[in-house]
Amino acid sequence: MGFGIRTLWAVVVAVVAALVVFLSAGPGPAIITLVGGIAAALVASEGVPEEPDGDPALEEDGALPPLLEEALDAIVEPVLLIEKGRVILANDAARGLLGGHIVGEDARVAIRHPAAAERLLARDGVTDPDHPISLVGLGSLEQRWEMRIADTSSGQRIVHLIDQTAHDVAERMRVDFVANASHELRTPLASILGFIETLSDEAGEDAEIRARFLKVMFDEARRMQRLVEDLISLSRIEADKYRQPAQPVDMSDLVEHVWDEFLDSGSPRADDIACEVAPDLPPIAGDRAQLSQMLHNLIGNAMKYGRAETPVRVTLDRDGAMLKLAVVDRGEGIAASHIPRLTERFYRVDSGRSRSIGGTGLGLAIVKHIVERHRGKLEIASEVGVGTTFTVRLPTLKIADRPVSEGGVTKSQ
Repeated sequence: MGFGIRTLWAVVVAVVAALVVFLSAGPGPAIITLVGGIAAALVASEGVPEEPDGDPALEEDGALPPLLEEALDAIVEPVLLIEKGRVILANDAARGLLGGHIVGEDARVAIRHPAAAERLLARDGVTDPDHPISLVGLGSLEQRWEMRIADTSSGQRIVHLIDQTAHDVAERMRVDFVANASHELRTPLASILGFIETLSDEAGEDAEIRARFLKVMFDEARRMQRLVEDLISLSRIEADKYRQPAQPVDMSDLVEHVWDEFLDSGSPRADDIACEVAPDLPPIAGDRAQLSQMLHNLIGNAMKYGRAETPVRVTLDRDGAMLKLAVVDRGEGIAASHIPRLTERFYRVDSGRSRSIGGTGLGLAIVKHIVERHRGKLEIASEVGVGTTFTVRLPTLKIADRPVSEGGVTKSQ
């Protein structure tokens, strides 16, 4: 089989066409265009003799199939080339997903999915790359794939598998978020409306009942306000997720400032907070308002869920090129099965208790997103009956002139 100038030009045209399709229609159709064009060039080179062009390397038989294989292997998603119902070529991703044995097999056996078999049985020209089919459980039970098939002018078929697992997970999270947010807002709203209706009747004439109902209505309205504020805050943090903060923040000063705010709040548990800050800590690149919110959420949670009159320890120290912040409570602890889901929006270990102490279910989700924006790490360790430790590691700011604190802070009441 000759591989000369005409074949080379056909490959170049296929690449250019794929680039145009990519810019106008996205990666899926572009991959199909690229593979189809190269496959057409391969077929053309078998039937049309090429004129010698003086380059022996391009005249060797079998030069094009390696080029086609290399082109397919460069595609990170599974792609198969099918001829007369059999797989004649599969890239590395396809062999990794379906097995190295699929080359030469019947395509329906190789993909092993009823929906795929039905589409592969369709006559040439019937397949429509603009109407992909969904394959669930291919590779593993959790994976979801989108299969696109296109016919080439040479009678071959290109099968492109696109992993939609992450997209489907994100969509389920979005649906769950909307449902949970609606429920969290609807519950206090229904309570407020019920009490208003009751007060509009004779119950409103009794001063004691009226005062009790108004307090409940106020508490429920404040709960809705906190929820809306947390939702707005979470939205803003997510919007800035890929824009890393650049302002220097002295975490030693911030920890002390937040601790003073808790003392001024008059909370009965504020006296249980004990802060230990190492001396001469370098600053970090951060958003001071968000870091303050992170500290308020972590310390506030420790105060809520720790047992009364037990210490809430807040420590800040250096850990290599990172600052290590730890917030430790002495409470009921959290079972290991719950820990991976603690930072999910609206996830609660004990829904009734969380609502009774004023939680919105978004505090730890906000903490996670703040830590991620600051390119840090969040770790959670807990032991049932003993307590929970939240550890945040944040990278220090690498600048020549960094502010130096005058000394460590060790505080307790």
